[in-house]
Amino acid sequence: MTYLDTLDPKYRLILCDIWGVVHDGVNLYPGAEQRLCQWRREGRCIALITNAPRTADAVERQLELIGLPRNAYDFVATSGEAGIEALNALGRPVGFVGTGGDREILEGSGVRIADSEDFTDLACTGVSERRPQPQDYLLDLRQWAERDIHMHCLNPDRVVIRGGVPEACAVAIADVYQGLGGRVTWYGKPYEAIYRHALDRAGNPPKGEVLAVGDGLQTDVLGGAKMGFDTVFVTGGINEGRAFPDDFASQNGLGDWQPVAVVASLA
Repeated sequence: MTYLDTLDPKYRLILCDIWGVVHDGVNLYPGAEQRLCQWRREGRCIALITNAPRTADAVERQLELIGLPRNAYDFVATSGEAGIEALNALGRPVGFVGTGGDREILEGSGVRIADSEDFTDLACTGVSERRPQPQDYLLDLRQWAERDIHMHCLNPDRVVIRGGVPEACAVAIADVYQGLGGRVTWYGKPYEAIYRHALDRAGNPPKGEVLAVGDGLQTDVLGGAKMGFDTVFVTGGINEGRAFPDDFASQNGLGDWQPVAVVASLA
């Protein structure tokens, strides 16, 4: 029996990461669907909370293609939705870095993408198909920093594992940009806005009834800790079996904080 097999009934809301916990970008992890369905049968609310720079509908379609049935969770909360709201509030076209699919999703949500270099804000959802490495953007980033372009990073993950292969995310570009003196606004875990969005959708339960589950130390785990949620660290996904670091709390100003459990997977 594992910690997840006998989960305390007090946890009425589970904020579960997706990529690295539920799937690897290509396939579901063994036992993930069964665990989520088990928790729902127990009457818990399952919120899949993700740093995907897309809408919840787009993520749900991806989950369906990968094989996760819709009855395995209650709703999806994404960093993309938080960023889209802010970009639309600007009321003007923005620059864009990311895949063609992400651009299509943003435009379908009302975000206007500039056709030229005449912009003051830029949406970054990740690397593009033509330029898969953060270093590929260095010349552009230097020019944008000189122009004081405000970058909106819609995915605070640094790397994900797609089918066993590491893939750089938007924050890898945003980190370089910030290092060049560029302005960056971040959306998603570990920042508060995405959690407030998820809590609101779940009826705003007290913190003691919320359990966060994830594999990202600086996103899922740090975000859960800063929000005051009990948190489960998953050593699979991007960690490839590495243990929870002993100095995590001290390095992040968390006192003697520790996750309530460390597990290899949801199974």
